[in-house]
Amino acid sequence: MRILLVEDDIELQNNLKQHLLDANFSLDVASDGEDGLFQGSEYNYDAGIIDVGLPKLNGIELITKLREQEIDFPILILTARDSWQDKVEGLDAGADDYLTKPFHPEELIARLNALIRRSAGKASPLVYNGPFSINTSTLEVKKSGQLMNLSSSEYKLFEFFMLHPGEVKSKTVLIEHIYDQDFDLDSNVIEVFIRRLRKKLDPDNQLGLIETLRGQGYRLKPLARCAQHTEDGPDAK
Repeated sequence: MRILLVEDDIELQNNLKQHLLDANFSLDVASDGEDGLFQGSEYNYDAGIIDVGLPKLNGIELITKLREQEIDFPILILTARDSWQDKVEGLDAGADDYLTKPFHPEELIARLNALIRRSAGKASPLVYNGPFSINTSTLEVKKSGQLMNLSSSEYKLFEFFMLHPGEVKSKTVLIEHIYDQDFDLDSNVIEVFIRRLRKKLDPDNQLGLIETLRGQGYRLKPLARCAQHTEDGPDAK
């Protein structure tokens, strides 16, 4: 998933950047509200993390302007002011959740994952499609209860498909949601990762898991729920 982080405290920015990259997110960073507005308006994101106390354009104004443009990716606000008024103002401007500084990066990542799941209509970190399951908290992929060995990039691509089953996604959309803005959009990397996923997850193409729609893109085929998912725990029901 691709995240926009808007934070002017460079030490905190670098700390969060490392934790988010370690958690397998792709990341674009801005240090003031104006740059955050430009990036949020020009690029596609799965979620945003926006500090309230930003220079040039504060976080509340930034969120308001993004929502006025009907940009609807979920937003988590960060504030150093522990008052209910600031939280209410941020939520009223269009933010979806908040954290008060100081906080644990692990809590931020958990809240971020929850926002992304909810925006895709998923309540649980366990997401299913046929014999396949992913856990967006542990970054595990299973097929019929067996753990699959995917690289970081393969996981990012498969997670995006699993959160949007049945939806046609162009190569450009896939790149924009999985990689940061410096990635080469003319690269054939998506085709490479699609081939790898097919080979690892559906080697005989018995399921037709990832479909190619000529001139349009790719689609994860929605599959019927499998009984094996009961092995994943009580939340699998």
